[in-house]
Amino acid sequence: MIEPHAPAPPGAPPAWTGPARLPVRPGTGRFLVLACVFVCAACGLVYELQLVAFASYLIGDSVTQASVVLSVMVFAMGIGSLGAKRLRWHAAAGFGAVESALALIGGCSAMLLYAVFAWTAGWGGMWADGPRWLLVAFSLAIGLLIGAEVPLLMELIQRIRRQDAGGAVADLFAADYVGALVGGLAFPFLLLPFLGQSTGALLTGTVNVVAGGALVLGLFRRDLTRRARWALLLAGLTVLGVLASAAVLADDFERAARHALYGTDVRVAVRTDVQEVVLAGGTHGRPLDLFLDGRLRVAGRDAHRYHEALVGPALTGPHARVLILGGGDGLAAREVLRHRGVRRVDIVELDPGLLRLARRDPGLSAANGHALADPRVRVTTADALAWLRRARGPAYDVVIADLPDPGITASTKLYSQEFYGLARRVLAGDGRLAVHAGPVTTRPRAFWTVAATLRTAGFATSPYRIPGPGRSAGASRSPRDWGFLLAAPGNTPPALRLGPGQPGALTQEELTADARAAERTRVAGVPASTLMHPRY
Repeated sequence: MIEPHAPAPPGAPPAWTGPARLPVRPGTGRFLVLACVFVCAACGLVYELQLVAFASYLIGDSVTQASVVLSVMVFAMGIGSLGAKRLRWHAAAGFGAVESALALIGGCSAMLLYAVFAWTAGWGGMWADGPRWLLVAFSLAIGLLIGAEVPLLMELIQRIRRQDAGGAVADLFAADYVGALVGGLAFPFLLLPFLGQSTGALLTGTVNVVAGGALVLGLFRRDLTRRARWALLLAGLTVLGVLASAAVLADDFERAARHALYGTDVRVAVRTDVQEVVLAGGTHGRPLDLFLDGRLRVAGRDAHRYHEALVGPALTGPHARVLILGGGDGLAAREVLRHRGVRRVDIVELDPGLLRLARRDPGLSAANGHALADPRVRVTTADALAWLRRARGPAYDVVIADLPDPGITASTKLYSQEFYGLARRVLAGDGRLAVHAGPVTTRPRAFWTVAATLRTAGFATSPYRIPGPGRSAGASRSPRDWGFLLAAPGNTPPALRLGPGQPGALTQEELTADARAAERTRVAGVPASTLMHPRY
């Protein structure tokens, strides 16, 4: 049971001992406290967002990870607020200690999480979910410290001038919420694109400890004993030293972590407006590996097998006009252009940064055969679903959906009934749609749900798959197999013409599993796109 007021410990002075002895006027003191609330709120939200971003980039499934991070942090904030009641008798010293700890933990959290993921994610066994548990631990620790801030700041602002509780709470929360807005906007538009995740977190921690230390040691120094002042000053300087050292080493650290995560041949690592793109190898005879947001997209010497399997069966019929949804790396376009009779290829890709690399990077442009420079290829930078909504009339003989795996939450709209219905609208009556539907072995439910969604949109499907990539950088995180669906409008499944080395149609047992998955989808009454979520 939560008590309305925590009893004072024996011998402790009362919470209100008269106005604090300030070096400035009370009005200025209140303004400085509210300014510190503003800064601390902005820093706190940046810590939250960088944890969510880390989970999304390296662990995947952004909705689940964001829900876990935010719910754990909110819970911990409540516990931290209760715990701060014990520190009200020493509010200034307590607040200074909380800010030093928060700056150290929050500022270093991105680098520590990245290090654990890069060097231990492949251990398996009991540590298979180690990065996830560490993410929860950081969320809990940061939430506890953020929750302790407001009660202590409330005590400090009341020490300046006694005010009714409602008015003090209103002032404090107004500064807190405005600061959260600034932090929430600064993270995606300033810190992430210009500084990166690790350096941005370190800078946030620096601002945090400076603001907290300046408030306590500058405004409330007369409330502290000499020993407390020196202890807080030493703690703040130590935290600043750690953060500064980490910032100096950030580039070398990220380079080493990328080598551990992606292999030693990393040449390009850029954060575009859409995703993180990493290129490893691709020059001097080395195979090219392409990673998008930490996920292996092009797997060295096996890359051609994926695109042959995706494109080849779809182009066995009419294929003069081809639409590629996604495929910004240009590799699907390269495979399409190898077939005679192709007169036009339209590519709709969301990420302009990936398109620039596909045109200019020597390794990637060589791998795609400079396909984007072919006069038959036209590239549009747009969201595939939004583009299909604007498209009119049956204009294409073949539509190829070369999109991220359906298990990624942000991609579920690209595997929805609406998406396939719009794709059918731009497809000729005898046209074909080829879909990459994720791994069959490790995510069968997601694969078969894509098949059920295609049937709901009016397609008949022929499922097939090929073995996943062989040993390459990032192989521990690569799929065991690639699953595909060849679809055609109507009720007759399109024939699969499989040559030597081409993909294999799925067995009757697996097709029976398809029927069972489709039946469970129908009985559950859940939209097919929802079933992409791992909980299903």
